[in-house]
Amino acid sequence: MSLHPSIKILGLDNFSRKGCEQNINFFNAKNLNLIRGDLRSQSDIDALPKVDWIIDCAANPSVLAGLDGQSSSRQVMEHNLLRTINLLEYCKKHKAGLILLSTSRVYSASELAVLPMELSNDRFELKPSERKGISQSGITENFPTTAPISLYGASKLASEALILEYGECFGFPVWINRCGVLAGAGQFGKADQGIFSYWIHSFREKNPLKYIGFNGTGHQVRDAMHPKDLIPVLTRQIMEPSMDVPKVINLGGGIDNSMSLKELSNWCEERFGSNEIISSEEVRPMDAPWIVMDSTTAQNAWNWKVQTNIEQILDEIANHAEENASWLEYV
Repeated sequence: MSLHPSIKILGLDNFSRKGCEQNINFFNAKNLNLIRGDLRSQSDIDALPKVDWIIDCAANPSVLAGLDGQSSSRQVMEHNLLRTINLLEYCKKHKAGLILLSTSRVYSASELAVLPMELSNDRFELKPSERKGISQSGITENFPTTAPISLYGASKLASEALILEYGECFGFPVWINRCGVLAGAGQFGKADQGIFSYWIHSFREKNPLKYIGFNGTGHQVRDAMHPKDLIPVLTRQIMEPSMDVPKVINLGGGIDNSMSLKELSNWCEERFGSNEIISSEEVRPMDAPWIVMDSTTAQNAWNWKVQTNIEQILDEIANHAEENASWLEYV
């Protein structure tokens, strides 16, 4: 809103994620109109005023959702797919544009699991490969999306397909942004989602941590992106809805913003001192040794690139952890 004073933002959330209500004061301070509602509920949708654009970032975002006993498979589909249908019908009625914040987990878990890796210091590195949709810069939009991809990934991939169809059939603009790991202060991270926040808060509080899978080494790698780095591309997608560029793009931190759990632990140890980390050979469903997003398409289409480096992201989370000693108790 500070960049475009004419834009008014309406936020809607059912506050089902544990701890998220702690951030309400932050939104109130920004003068955002925040509504408690549930996108699965048709009556809640019907009560919404007419808007020009919807940015859909609601989901049960865990790759273990529906598999870990914390939520049912039906709940996952209701949260992630049914509400997409409700929003699409809203967009059809009001001719509103829709932007989906999708996920790297639409890419095939079985294909990710067999990417050729080599160990370099404290992390996995990708070996040169002729596999489709992969480069030394990361995973591209052409990487296979064949099952299995997890219930979460399948619900988001199905949402993508429906969004593209509705946009084409009913003449409203749509964009799909497949995001890597989003990380920053104020995030209620868990071991299966929001790992950078979860690890830093846990390490600072001296809670025992665990390397799961991959021989308990912590060599698995993810890239990180600060949410504020999404703003330039989201703004352009709203302001330039007819741009002749790909509708589906990757947005992620990339190689320069990637880190293994072991490297993250080393960083935390320098900041907070030592902490107990258990090595476990437990195998977690749908896990992958290396997920780094290649955002070349976004760079070419929207002149977009990451602005916040990983050190800045980690420092921001660590500062927040030091100022909010009991943050994880809310989760």
